Amino acid sequence: MFSRAAAPPTAALCLVGALMGSTFGAPALAGAAANLSRTGPAVAIGTGVAMRTAPRTPAVASIQQKPRMGRAPTGCDPLDPTQCLLPYPDDYFTVRDRSTPTGHRVDFPVSAMPTNASGVPIDPTAFNRNDGFSPGTPVLLHVNGIDLSQSKIAPITDIGASLDPGAPIVILDARTGKRVAYWAELDANDPNPAEQALIVHAAADYRDGHRYIVALRNLKDSSGQVIQPNAVFRDYRDGTPTPTQAGQRRRPHIEAILQTLQSRGIDRQSLYLAWDFTIASPQSLTGPMLHIRNDAFNKLGSGAPAFQVASVTNFTTAQDPRVARHIAGSFSVPSYLDQPGGPPGSRFNRGPDGLPAQIPGNVQTANFECVVPRSVVADGSSSTATVYPGHPMLYGHGLLGGADEVNASVIENMATVGNFVVCGTDWLGLASQDVATDAHILTDLSQFPILPDRGQQGMLDFLYLGRLMTSPAGFVSNPAFVAGASHPVIDTSSSLSYYGNSQGGIQGGALTAVSQQFTRAVLGVPGMDYSLLLNRSVDFDPFGFVLNGSYPDKLVQQIDLGLIQMLWDRSEADGYAQFMTDHPLPGTPAHQVLLEEAFGDHQVANIATETEARTIGAPIHQPALATGRSPDVIPFYGITPISSPIFRGSALFVWDSGTPPPPLTNTPNRAGPDPHGVPRAQPSAQWQGATFLLSGLVTDPCGAAACAAVPSGG
Repeated sequence: MFSRAAAPPTAALCLVGALMGSTFGAPALAGAAANLSRTGPAVAIGTGVAMRTAPRTPAVASIQQKPRMGRAPTGCDPLDPTQCLLPYPDDYFTVRDRSTPTGHRVDFPVSAMPTNASGVPIDPTAFNRNDGFSPGTPVLLHVNGIDLSQSKIAPITDIGASLDPGAPIVILDARTGKRVAYWAELDANDPNPAEQALIVHAAADYRDGHRYIVALRNLKDSSGQVIQPNAVFRDYRDGTPTPTQAGQRRRPHIEAILQTLQSRGIDRQSLYLAWDFTIASPQSLTGPMLHIRNDAFNKLGSGAPAFQVASVTNFTTAQDPRVARHIAGSFSVPSYLDQPGGPPGSRFNRGPDGLPAQIPGNVQTANFECVVPRSVVADGSSSTATVYPGHPMLYGHGLLGGADEVNASVIENMATVGNFVVCGTDWLGLASQDVATDAHILTDLSQFPILPDRGQQGMLDFLYLGRLMTSPAGFVSNPAFVAGASHPVIDTSSSLSYYGNSQGGIQGGALTAVSQQFTRAVLGVPGMDYSLLLNRSVDFDPFGFVLNGSYPDKLVQQIDLGLIQMLWDRSEADGYAQFMTDHPLPGTPAHQVLLEEAFGDHQVANIATETEARTIGAPIHQPALATGRSPDVIPFYGITPISSPIFRGSALFVWDSGTPPPPLTNTPNRAGPDPHGVPRAQPSAQWQGATFLLSGLVTDPCGAAACAAVPSGG
């Protein structure tokens, strides 16, 4: 997820180490994180920005203590007493609410929330605004002694087996009756097999606003013996009176679930566990972002944002053979954050309706950097040079990077190939300016709303930057964007496009779904759903040290990842994927996206890219890989092959530079060279991307073969 033009993981480790009082190194960082956890999270970060801390509730810490087996504490679902909030997600933790599109509202009690090492529970306020759970949610539970092989549970290599008639895990769309394809795994990050979470991932996102039923049956241990359900579920299953009034009140709901399963041919006596959950509505997921987009552009009208140019640098060919001019500056965007200027650590200011609201006069000063390739003007300093105005392109940087990544050589090459003027700004929330805040958030996840709130403000910044690139009253009104005999270097009549790599591909999917200005995007090494991505990325290593100190229980960590995805959806592709292409959001055009996967990627897991492709309906170039390269029974299961060498639409191309396949566990690929930066460096991929952005045509640079890539620095 890091771009190589930005801070690499080792630099992030130094930064996090500095935050924790360590100079460098995992042992020192882990010790510092543990010390932080023992003394409680700090109230301020290095920027001097105050941060909210949830009130301490020491009694809640008992919920997290081992042994976990036995009676569920008050407020927890007794269907899985191993850990509060299990099974997850669970409509047990919702209430009826006629004011929401789903008719539900999440209602986590603070007593049920995970606590950090200081005994501070996660504040449920932000989660309880949702009318359901994440469309990319993992399904989590603990099954003592389960053996996945003996149980014949579909692994990541055989997703198709999840739909077999006798599959031991069934996920059913309660509205349509359709079964959901998935894979399941035990948490390989937990060294104690007896405590590992069972994690079930849908192969494509759940449908927004739909209710799902999960059923587990005929589960077996390593000796092949059937694992029996706990007493609470067994009473429901067998029609035995439950010992509590609360249990009896719940019986009609559980009985309805069991009868639905029975009608689908699932014998209730075979069941180990069954429950249901509801996915958040489109309004809940995308409403805040659409609100600030519409409000900000209504205020802007048909004009352009205010901007200032800070520097203009014309390069000689000896200094840069590809780029004639570099321009940097800033521009003004309405800020919907709760501190003046929206610094790191700020989150949404909310109005009486709960939606983000601009504090009167609060303005975000966003940065920009632009490159003008020599294909636009050969000599930026010559008043007689011929100008071929470039097509406007937004560029999205990698994890914890910044706008300066437009200066990467591969981006300059892309600019030259397509005659693009490329501009970028910081992805707030996950930019270099946010590193200290993001590390601190992991010590107390009550602070997590900061990240997606700033991420949505960052999306708005990109949208405003797009207006600056395409409006005659924008950049081209300034001499910095004029060359030769007073000719603009940007063709404002040309269509805006978007190109992003890594994090720029992940968050770029969300930006694409809400953009009213561009309709085509190339998403390089993308994915979605950070609850799926983080454990599988080497980039999470330094931040994992912090999380291990603050939330050391690995089962709790999986719950934490599921929880924060409920909020993260609002600033990354997972919350917008169903609207990214052919089914656009209100007031938004349809879009086309070209996905570029690096096989064996160490930073963005291939499975997350493929889950995105299934969700948005992008077909794949076949053969995607050479024979024998994939360990899957059916490689790229559920992704339709491309049927024409040239067509209009969206597509997935897999670039293979020879790195070994990713592991079959929820851990990062560390084998061989990291191919993360390979696709963007391929000349044929650059030509394909430029053609796609300019014409909307998906071309095939690989023909009848898999897309073989020349290795480069990842």
